[in-house]
Amino acid sequence: MREPRLEIEYCTQCRWLLRAAWFAQELLTTFPGDLGEVALVPGIGGVFEIRLNDETIWSRKERHGFPELAELKRLVRDRIAPDRDLGHSDRP
Repeated sequence: MREPRLEIEYCTQCRWLLRAAWFAQELLTTFPGDLGEVALVPGIGGVFEIRLNDETIWSRKERHGFPELAELKRLVRDRIAPDRDLGHSDRP
């Protein structure tokens, strides 16, 4: 396993694979040398959780929805590359 490892667990019953894959693509594009691995993990029951090294950084059930992409990038950046400027994603 490569570190840091980001997992996106998505509900197959809800057909959220494309959303999960899009988030994965965007994070791999933004952090090409900082993420060791991005895994898509099929789940059921409305799950959509994003974990970084076993820390849940987003849970759809807890936050009542999906993250905005800019917010997700900031959450990941703050943990793996806190000095990185995300350009327009850092602005409100």
